[in-house]
Amino acid sequence: LFLSTFTLAVSAGAVLLLPFSIISNEILLSFPQNYYIQWLNGSLIHGLWNLASLFSNLCLFVLMPFAFFFLESEGFAGLKKGIRARILETLVMLILLALLILGIVWVASALIDNDAASMESLYDLWEFYLPYLYSCISLMGCLLLLLCTPVGLSRMFTVMGQLLVKPTILEDLDEQMYIITLEEEAIQRRLNGVSSMVEYQTAELERELEKVKSKKTNLERRKKASAWERNLVYPAVMILLLIETSISVLLVALNILYLLVDETAMPKGSGGPGIGNASLSTFGFVGAALEIILIFYLMVSSVVGFYSLRFFENFTPRKDDTTMTKIIGNCVSILVLSSALPVMSRTLGITRFDLLGDFGRFNWLGNFYIVLSYNLLFAIMTTLCLVRKFTSAVREELLKALGLDKLHLSNNPRDSETKPSANGHQKTL
Repeated sequence: LFLSTFTLAVSAGAVLLLPFSIISNEILLSFPQNYYIQWLNGSLIHGLWNLASLFSNLCLFVLMPFAFFFLESEGFAGLKKGIRARILETLVMLILLALLILGIVWVASALIDNDAASMESLYDLWEFYLPYLYSCISLMGCLLLLLCTPVGLSRMFTVMGQLLVKPTILEDLDEQMYIITLEEEAIQRRLNGVSSMVEYQTAELERELEKVKSKKTNLERRKKASAWERNLVYPAVMILLLIETSISVLLVALNILYLLVDETAMPKGSGGPGIGNASLSTFGFVGAALEIILIFYLMVSSVVGFYSLRFFENFTPRKDDTTMTKIIGNCVSILVLSSALPVMSRTLGITRFDLLGDFGRFNWLGNFYIVLSYNLLFAIMTTLCLVRKFTSAVREELLKALGLDKLHLSNNPRDSETKPSANGHQKTL
Protein backbone atom coordinates (compact mmCIF):
# COMPACT_ATOMS: atom_id res chain seq x y z
CA LEU A 1 0.00 0.00 0.00
CA PHE A 2 2.88 2.37 0.75
CA LEU A 3 4.52 1.62 -2.61
CA SER A 4 1.22 2.23 -4.43
CA THR A 5 0.75 5.55 -2.60
CA PHE A 6 4.29 6.60 -3.52
CA THR A 7 3.64 5.69 -7.17
CA LEU A 8 0.50 7.84 -7.21
CA ALA A 9 2.51 10.72 -5.72
CA VAL A 10 5.09 10.35 -8.51
CA SER A 11 2.25 10.34 -11.07
CA ALA A 12 0.88 13.56 -9.61
CA GLY A 13 4.36 15.08 -9.74
CA ALA A 14 4.79 14.11 -13.40
CA VAL A 15 1.46 15.77 -14.23
CA LEU A 16 1.98 18.93 -12.19
CA LEU A 17 5.58 19.50 -13.27
CA LEU A 18 4.68 20.69 -16.78
CA PRO A 19 2.20 23.39 -15.59
CA PHE A 20 4.73 24.39 -12.90
CA SER A 21 7.42 24.81 -15.54
CA ILE A 22 5.15 26.93 -17.75
CA ILE A 23 4.16 29.18 -14.83
CA SER A 24 7.79 29.48 -13.71
CA ASN A 25 8.87 30.56 -17.17
CA GLU A 26 6.24 33.34 -17.29
CA ILE A 27 7.12 34.50 -13.75
CA LEU A 28 10.83 34.72 -14.62
CA LEU A 29 9.96 36.72 -17.73
CA SER A 30 7.76 39.13 -15.76
CA PHE A 31 10.17 39.61 -12.83
CA PRO A 32 13.69 38.91 -14.13
CA GLN A 33 15.57 40.79 -11.39
CA ASN A 34 13.31 40.16 -8.40
CA TYR A 35 15.31 39.06 -5.36
CA TYR A 36 12.54 36.86 -3.92
CA ILE A 37 12.33 34.55 -6.93
CA GLN A 38 16.05 33.98 -7.49
CA TRP A 39 15.57 30.42 -6.23
CA LEU A 40 13.32 29.77 -9.23
CA ASN A 41 15.72 29.09 -12.08
CA GLY A 42 16.35 26.72 -14.94
CA SER A 43 18.68 24.51 -12.91
CA LEU A 44 15.96 23.82 -10.33
CA ILE A 45 13.33 22.96 -12.95
CA HIS A 46 15.80 20.82 -14.92
CA GLY A 47 16.64 18.92 -11.72
CA LEU A 48 12.95 18.39 -10.95
CA TRP A 49 12.39 16.92 -14.41
CA ASN A 50 15.34 14.57 -13.90
CA LEU A 51 13.94 13.49 -10.52
CA ALA A 52 10.50 12.91 -12.04
CA SER A 53 12.06 10.75 -14.73
CA LEU A 54 14.18 8.86 -12.17
CA PHE A 55 11.30 8.11 -9.81
CA SER A 56 9.02 7.18 -12.71
CA ASN A 57 11.59 4.61 -13.83
CA LEU A 58 12.03 3.42 -10.24
CA CYS A 59 8.29 2.95 -9.67
CA LEU A 60 7.61 1.41 -13.05
CA PHE A 61 10.50 -1.08 -13.16
CA VAL A 62 11.27 -1.78 -9.49
CA LEU A 63 8.69 -0.80 -6.90
CA MET A 64 5.46 -1.87 -8.61
CA PRO A 65 6.84 -5.22 -9.87
CA PHE A 66 8.22 -5.79 -6.35
CA ALA A 67 4.79 -5.08 -4.84
CA PHE A 68 3.05 -7.45 -7.25
CA PHE A 69 5.51 -10.31 -6.87
CA PHE A 70 5.57 -9.84 -3.09
CA LEU A 71 1.78 -10.30 -2.96
CA GLU A 72 2.01 -13.46 -5.05
CA SER A 73 5.07 -14.94 -3.30
CA GLU A 74 4.94 -17.66 -0.66
CA GLY A 75 8.63 -18.44 -0.24
CA PHE A 76 10.71 -21.15 -1.84
CA ALA A 77 10.11 -24.76 -0.88
CA GLY A 78 12.31 -25.87 1.99
CA LEU A 79 12.71 -22.42 3.48
CA LYS A 80 11.05 -21.23 6.63
CA LYS A 81 7.83 -19.40 5.79
CA GLY A 82 7.81 -15.73 6.60
CA ILE A 83 8.51 -12.24 5.34
CA ARG A 84 12.20 -12.94 4.69
CA ALA A 85 11.45 -15.95 2.46
CA ARG A 86 8.85 -13.96 0.51
CA ILE A 87 11.27 -11.07 -0.01
CA LEU A 88 13.94 -13.50 -1.25
CA GLU A 89 11.55 -15.04 -3.79
CA THR A 90 10.46 -11.57 -4.90
CA LEU A 91 14.05 -10.42 -5.47
CA VAL A 92 14.80 -13.54 -7.52
CA MET A 93 11.71 -12.92 -9.65
CA LEU A 94 12.75 -9.29 -10.18
CA ILE A 95 16.23 -10.35 -11.34
CA LEU A 96 14.73 -12.84 -13.80
CA LEU A 97 12.30 -10.19 -15.06
CA ALA A 98 15.16 -7.70 -15.54
CA LEU A 99 17.11 -10.26 -17.57
CA LEU A 100 14.02 -10.95 -19.68
CA ILE A 101 13.43 -7.25 -20.42
CA LEU A 102 17.16 -6.77 -21.12
CA GLY A 103 17.04 -9.55 -23.70
CA ILE A 104 13.88 -8.20 -25.34
CA VAL A 105 15.31 -4.68 -25.68
CA TRP A 106 18.63 -6.09 -26.93
CA VAL A 107 16.86 -8.05 -29.68
CA ALA A 108 14.66 -5.05 -30.54
CA SER A 109 17.72 -2.81 -30.83
CA ALA A 110 19.46 -5.38 -33.02
CA LEU A 111 16.45 -5.60 -35.36
CA ILE A 112 15.82 -1.84 -35.59
CA ASP A 113 19.34 -0.37 -35.48
CA ASN A 114 21.89 -3.11 -36.13
CA ASP A 115 25.29 -1.46 -35.90
CA ALA A 116 28.28 -1.65 -33.57
CA ALA A 117 27.70 1.72 -31.91
CA SER A 118 24.10 0.86 -31.07
CA MET A 119 25.03 -2.51 -29.57
CA GLU A 120 27.88 -1.03 -27.53
CA SER A 121 25.61 1.68 -26.17
CA LEU A 122 23.46 -1.00 -24.54
CA TYR A 123 26.33 -1.68 -22.15
CA ASP A 124 25.85 1.82 -20.76
CA LEU A 125 22.92 1.01 -18.50
CA TRP A 126 22.32 4.41 -16.91
CA GLU A 127 22.98 6.78 -19.83
CA PHE A 128 21.36 4.80 -22.64
CA TYR A 129 19.57 1.62 -21.63
CA LEU A 130 17.09 3.04 -19.11
CA PRO A 131 16.22 6.11 -21.23
CA TYR A 132 15.76 3.82 -24.25
CA LEU A 133 13.53 1.48 -22.25
CA TYR A 134 11.60 4.43 -20.83
CA SER A 135 11.23 5.76 -24.37
CA CYS A 136 9.47 2.54 -25.35
CA ILE A 137 7.19 2.80 -22.32
CA SER A 138 6.47 6.44 -23.15
CA LEU A 139 5.58 5.52 -26.73
CA MET A 140 3.16 2.88 -25.42
CA GLY A 141 1.71 5.45 -23.02
CA CYS A 142 1.22 7.95 -25.84
CA LEU A 143 -0.53 5.30 -27.94
CA LEU A 144 -2.76 4.51 -24.95
CA LEU A 145 -3.50 8.23 -24.57
CA LEU A 146 -4.35 8.32 -28.27
CA LEU A 147 -7.11 5.77 -27.57
CA CYS A 148 -8.28 7.15 -24.22
CA THR A 149 -8.30 10.92 -24.73
CA PRO A 150 -10.74 11.18 -27.69
CA VAL A 151 -13.12 8.80 -25.93
CA GLY A 152 -12.73 10.76 -22.70
CA LEU A 153 -13.33 14.11 -24.41
CA SER A 154 -16.74 12.89 -25.60
CA ARG A 155 -17.44 11.00 -22.38
CA MET A 156 -16.82 14.12 -20.25
CA PHE A 157 -20.20 15.53 -21.29
CA THR A 158 -21.97 12.45 -19.91
CA VAL A 159 -19.91 12.45 -16.71
CA MET A 160 -20.60 16.11 -16.00
CA GLY A 161 -24.25 15.52 -16.81
CA GLN A 162 -24.35 12.88 -14.07
CA LEU A 163 -22.61 15.13 -11.53
CA LEU A 164 -24.63 18.28 -12.21
CA VAL A 165 -28.36 18.91 -12.00
CA LYS A 166 -29.94 19.06 -15.45
CA PRO A 167 -32.63 21.62 -16.35
CA THR A 168 -36.19 20.34 -15.91
CA ILE A 169 -37.55 20.88 -19.40
CA LEU A 170 -40.92 19.22 -20.08
CA GLU A 171 -40.46 17.08 -16.96
CA ASP A 172 -42.70 16.70 -13.93
CA LEU A 173 -40.45 15.84 -10.99
CA ASP A 174 -43.39 15.49 -8.58
CA GLU A 175 -44.95 12.79 -10.74
CA GLN A 176 -41.65 10.96 -11.06
CA MET A 177 -41.15 11.14 -7.28
CA TYR A 178 -44.62 9.71 -6.76
CA ILE A 179 -43.94 6.84 -9.18
CA ILE A 180 -40.56 5.98 -7.69
CA THR A 181 -41.99 6.09 -4.15
CA LEU A 182 -44.75 3.64 -5.13
CA GLU A 183 -42.17 1.35 -6.72
CA GLU A 184 -40.01 1.48 -3.59
CA GLU A 185 -42.97 0.63 -1.36
CA ALA A 186 -43.99 -2.24 -3.65
CA ILE A 187 -40.49 -3.75 -3.58
CA GLN A 188 -40.33 -3.28 0.20
CA ARG A 189 -43.65 -5.15 0.66
CA ARG A 190 -42.45 -7.97 -1.59
CA LEU A 191 -39.20 -8.11 0.37
CA ASN A 192 -41.06 -8.35 3.69
CA GLY A 193 -43.31 -11.09 2.35
CA VAL A 194 -40.54 -13.28 0.94
CA SER A 195 -39.60 -16.27 3.06
CA SER A 196 -36.08 -16.31 4.45
CA MET A 197 -35.52 -19.69 2.79
CA VAL A 198 -35.49 -18.14 -0.70
CA GLU A 199 -32.11 -16.44 -0.44
CA TYR A 200 -31.51 -15.75 -4.12
CA GLN A 201 -34.88 -14.00 -4.51
CA THR A 202 -34.20 -11.88 -1.42
CA ALA A 203 -30.80 -10.81 -2.75
CA GLU A 204 -32.31 -9.89 -6.12
CA LEU A 205 -35.01 -7.79 -4.47
CA GLU A 206 -32.43 -6.05 -2.29
CA ARG A 207 -30.35 -5.11 -5.33
CA GLU A 208 -33.45 -3.77 -7.08
CA LEU A 209 -34.37 -1.81 -3.96
CA GLU A 210 -30.90 -0.22 -3.86
CA LYS A 211 -31.23 0.88 -7.49
CA VAL A 212 -34.63 2.42 -6.79
CA LYS A 213 -33.29 4.23 -3.72
CA SER A 214 -30.38 5.66 -5.73
CA LYS A 215 -32.79 6.92 -8.39
CA LYS A 216 -34.98 8.43 -5.68
CA THR A 217 -31.95 10.18 -4.19
CA ASN A 218 -31.07 11.67 -7.58
CA LEU A 219 -34.65 12.88 -8.05
CA GLU A 220 -34.65 14.45 -4.59
CA ARG A 221 -31.40 16.23 -5.39
CA ARG A 222 -32.82 17.54 -8.66
CA LYS A 223 -35.98 18.70 -6.88
CA LYS A 224 -34.06 20.53 -4.14
CA ALA A 225 -31.65 22.24 -6.56
CA SER A 226 -32.14 25.97 -7.05
CA ALA A 227 -33.19 27.51 -10.35
CA TRP A 228 -29.68 28.99 -10.80
CA GLU A 229 -28.07 25.59 -10.41
CA ARG A 230 -30.48 23.93 -12.81
CA ASN A 231 -30.74 26.56 -15.52
CA LEU A 232 -27.34 28.29 -15.40
CA VAL A 233 -24.60 26.00 -14.05
CA TYR A 234 -25.38 22.99 -16.26
CA PRO A 235 -25.49 24.91 -19.60
CA ALA A 236 -22.42 26.96 -18.62
CA VAL A 237 -20.37 23.83 -17.83
CA MET A 238 -21.46 22.11 -21.05
CA ILE A 239 -20.54 25.19 -23.12
CA LEU A 240 -17.17 25.38 -21.32
CA LEU A 241 -16.43 21.71 -22.09
CA LEU A 242 -17.36 22.26 -25.72
CA ILE A 243 -15.10 25.32 -25.96
CA GLU A 244 -12.13 23.51 -24.38
CA THR A 245 -12.58 20.51 -26.67
CA SER A 246 -12.88 22.75 -29.74
CA ILE A 247 -9.73 24.69 -28.76
CA SER A 248 -7.82 21.42 -28.31
CA VAL A 249 -8.81 20.17 -31.77
CA LEU A 250 -8.01 23.60 -33.28
CA LEU A 251 -4.54 23.64 -31.70
CA VAL A 252 -3.84 20.15 -33.04
CA ALA A 253 -4.96 21.24 -36.52
CA LEU A 254 -2.67 24.28 -36.37
CA ASN A 255 0.18 22.08 -35.17
CA ILE A 256 -0.32 19.84 -38.22
CA LEU A 257 0.08 22.89 -40.46
CA TYR A 258 3.20 23.95 -38.55
CA LEU A 259 4.68 20.47 -38.97
CA LEU A 260 4.14 20.64 -42.73
CA VAL A 261 5.77 24.05 -43.21
CA ASP A 262 8.25 24.44 -40.34
CA GLU A 263 10.83 21.97 -39.05
CA THR A 264 11.15 23.76 -35.69
CA ALA A 265 7.66 22.53 -34.74
CA MET A 266 9.05 19.02 -34.25
CA PRO A 267 9.29 17.98 -30.56
CA LYS A 268 12.97 17.06 -30.74
CA GLY A 269 13.61 17.47 -27.04
CA SER A 270 15.44 20.16 -25.10
CA GLY A 271 16.52 22.25 -28.07
CA GLY A 272 14.59 25.45 -27.41
CA PRO A 273 15.39 28.53 -25.32
CA GLY A 274 16.03 28.05 -21.65
CA ILE A 275 13.71 28.84 -18.78
CA GLY A 276 13.01 32.56 -18.47
CA ASN A 277 14.45 33.55 -21.87
CA ALA A 278 11.33 33.57 -24.07
CA SER A 279 7.60 33.13 -23.61
CA LEU A 280 6.20 29.73 -24.47
CA SER A 281 2.95 31.21 -25.78
CA THR A 282 2.16 33.85 -28.38
CA PHE A 283 -0.38 35.46 -26.04
CA GLY A 284 1.94 35.65 -23.05
CA PHE A 285 0.58 34.90 -19.58
CA VAL A 286 -3.00 34.45 -20.84
CA GLY A 287 -1.87 31.87 -23.40
CA ALA A 288 0.19 30.06 -20.75
CA ALA A 289 -2.86 29.91 -18.45
CA LEU A 290 -4.92 28.48 -21.33
CA GLU A 291 -2.25 25.84 -21.96
CA ILE A 292 -2.31 24.79 -18.30
CA ILE A 293 -6.12 24.49 -18.33
CA LEU A 294 -6.00 22.37 -21.48
CA ILE A 295 -3.28 20.11 -20.02
CA PHE A 296 -5.37 19.39 -16.92
CA TYR A 297 -8.46 18.91 -19.08
CA LEU A 298 -6.65 16.40 -21.28
CA MET A 299 -5.40 14.51 -18.22
CA VAL A 300 -8.86 14.23 -16.68
CA SER A 301 -10.32 13.25 -20.06
CA SER A 302 -7.67 10.58 -20.58
CA VAL A 303 -8.42 9.01 -17.19
CA VAL A 304 -12.17 9.10 -17.87
CA GLY A 305 -11.60 7.61 -21.32
CA PHE A 306 -9.29 4.93 -19.92
CA TYR A 307 -11.98 3.62 -17.57
CA SER A 308 -14.64 4.02 -20.30
CA LEU A 309 -12.92 1.62 -22.70
CA ARG A 310 -14.54 -1.82 -22.71
CA PHE A 311 -11.23 -3.56 -22.10
CA PHE A 312 -10.64 -1.60 -18.85
CA GLU A 313 -14.23 -1.32 -17.55
CA ASN A 314 -13.73 -4.08 -14.97
CA PHE A 315 -10.47 -2.39 -13.97
CA THR A 316 -12.27 0.53 -12.32
CA PRO A 317 -11.56 0.70 -8.55
CA ARG A 318 -14.59 0.54 -6.27
CA LYS A 319 -14.86 1.50 -2.64
CA ASP A 320 -14.39 -1.46 -0.25
CA ASP A 321 -14.36 -3.84 -3.24
CA THR A 322 -10.90 -3.57 -4.83
CA THR A 323 -8.17 -6.16 -4.49
CA MET A 324 -4.59 -5.11 -3.86
CA THR A 325 -3.55 -6.55 -7.23
CA LYS A 326 -6.09 -4.33 -8.99
CA ILE A 327 -4.86 -1.32 -6.99
CA ILE A 328 -1.29 -1.99 -8.19
CA GLY A 329 -2.53 -2.28 -11.78
CA ASN A 330 -4.40 1.01 -11.50
CA CYS A 331 -1.33 2.74 -10.07
CA VAL A 332 0.83 1.48 -12.95
CA SER A 333 -1.76 2.61 -15.50
CA ILE A 334 -2.04 6.08 -13.97
CA LEU A 335 1.78 6.35 -13.86
CA VAL A 336 2.09 5.45 -17.55
CA LEU A 337 -0.62 7.95 -18.52
CA SER A 338 0.89 10.68 -16.34
CA SER A 339 4.39 10.15 -17.68
CA ALA A 340 3.18 10.22 -21.28
CA LEU A 341 1.00 13.34 -20.81
CA PRO A 342 3.90 15.88 -21.10
CA VAL A 343 5.13 14.08 -24.21
CA MET A 344 1.64 14.05 -25.75
CA SER A 345 1.09 17.75 -24.93
CA ARG A 346 4.34 18.66 -26.69
CA THR A 347 3.69 16.33 -29.63
CA LEU A 348 0.19 17.72 -30.24
CA GLY A 349 1.37 21.31 -29.96
CA ILE A 350 -0.72 22.08 -26.86
CA THR A 351 2.42 23.65 -25.41
CA ARG A 352 5.75 24.70 -26.92
CA PHE A 353 7.70 23.77 -23.80
CA ASP A 354 10.67 21.63 -24.82
CA LEU A 355 10.95 18.69 -22.46
CA LEU A 356 13.87 18.79 -20.06
CA GLY A 357 15.86 15.92 -18.59
CA ASP A 358 15.33 12.31 -19.60
CA PHE A 359 11.75 13.08 -20.66
CA GLY A 360 13.17 14.78 -23.75
CA ARG A 361 15.52 11.99 -24.80
CA PHE A 362 13.02 10.04 -26.89
CA ASN A 363 14.28 9.06 -30.32
CA TRP A 364 10.82 8.70 -31.85
CA LEU A 365 10.07 12.40 -31.17
CA GLY A 366 12.37 13.28 -34.06
CA ASN A 367 10.54 11.07 -36.57
CA PHE A 368 8.40 13.35 -38.74
CA TYR A 369 6.01 10.65 -39.95
CA ILE A 370 5.28 9.31 -36.43
CA VAL A 371 4.58 12.80 -35.06
CA LEU A 372 2.43 13.82 -38.05
CA SER A 373 0.45 10.55 -37.97
CA TYR A 374 -0.11 10.97 -34.23
CA ASN A 375 -1.53 14.47 -34.72
CA LEU A 376 -3.76 13.39 -37.61
CA LEU A 377 -5.12 10.38 -35.74
CA PHE A 378 -5.84 12.45 -32.64
CA ALA A 379 -7.72 15.12 -34.60
CA ILE A 380 -9.72 12.59 -36.63
CA MET A 381 -10.61 10.34 -33.67
CA THR A 382 -11.63 13.28 -31.46
CA THR A 383 -13.82 14.74 -34.20
CA LEU A 384 -15.48 11.38 -34.88
CA CYS A 385 -16.15 10.77 -31.16
CA LEU A 386 -17.71 14.22 -30.76
CA VAL A 387 -19.85 13.85 -33.90
CA ARG A 388 -21.04 10.44 -32.72
CA LYS A 389 -21.79 11.89 -29.27
CA PHE A 390 -23.86 14.83 -30.47
CA THR A 391 -25.69 12.97 -33.24
CA SER A 392 -26.68 9.92 -31.19
CA ALA A 393 -30.09 11.40 -30.26
CA VAL A 394 -30.87 12.25 -33.89
CA ARG A 395 -29.75 8.78 -34.96
CA GLU A 396 -32.06 7.17 -32.39
CA GLU A 397 -35.03 9.17 -33.63
CA LEU A 398 -34.28 8.28 -37.26
CA LEU A 399 -34.12 4.59 -36.39
CA LYS A 400 -37.45 4.83 -34.57
CA ALA A 401 -39.03 6.69 -37.48
CA LEU A 402 -37.84 4.03 -39.94
CA GLY A 403 -38.96 1.22 -37.65
CA LEU A 404 -35.42 -0.11 -37.23
CA ASP A 405 -35.19 0.45 -33.48
CA LYS A 406 -36.22 -3.17 -32.80
CA LEU A 407 -33.09 -4.42 -34.55
CA HIS A 408 -30.91 -2.97 -31.73
CA LEU A 409 -28.56 -1.23 -34.15
CA SER A 410 -27.57 1.25 -31.48
CA ASN A 411 -25.78 0.51 -28.22
CA ASN A 412 -26.78 3.75 -26.56
CA PRO A 413 -26.53 3.33 -22.78
CA ARG A 414 -29.68 5.37 -22.38
CA ASP A 415 -31.68 2.39 -23.61
CA SER A 416 -30.91 0.60 -20.38
CA GLU A 417 -32.56 3.36 -18.39
CA THR A 418 -35.98 2.48 -19.81
CA LYS A 419 -37.46 -0.62 -18.25
CA PRO A 420 -40.97 -1.97 -17.60
CA SER A 421 -42.47 -1.12 -14.25
CA ALA A 422 -44.39 -3.37 -11.93
CA ASN A 423 -47.76 -2.60 -13.58
CA GLY A 424 -46.53 -3.33 -17.11
CA HIS A 425 -46.15 0.27 -18.31
CA GLN A 426 -42.84 1.70 -19.48
CA LYS A 427 -41.37 4.77 -17.92
CA THR A 428 -38.10 6.61 -18.28
CA LEU A 429 -36.52 8.06 -15.15
